[in-house]
Amino acid sequence: MPIAVDIDVMLARRKMSVGELAERVGITPANLAVLKNGRAKAVRFATLAALCEVLKCQPGDLLRWEAEDAAGG
Repeated sequence: MPIAVDIDVMLARRKMSVGELAERVGITPANLAVLKNGRAKAVRFATLAALCEVLKCQPGDLLRWEAEDAAGG
């Protein structure tokens, strides 16, 4: 998928666990794991806003576009 999720990077920078982030955002750790591991098909703006508020970051710090290479894409 050409959208990469960098929640792990922000968690490491903030020295925060997945469980703590999930609790503070108000989603289950399982749903956060789906998003964090790039398996989510969509993310609600309300969830993205909550992630940004808790992690004190911008949406672009959590999501980025990567070109798919022609061979493996």
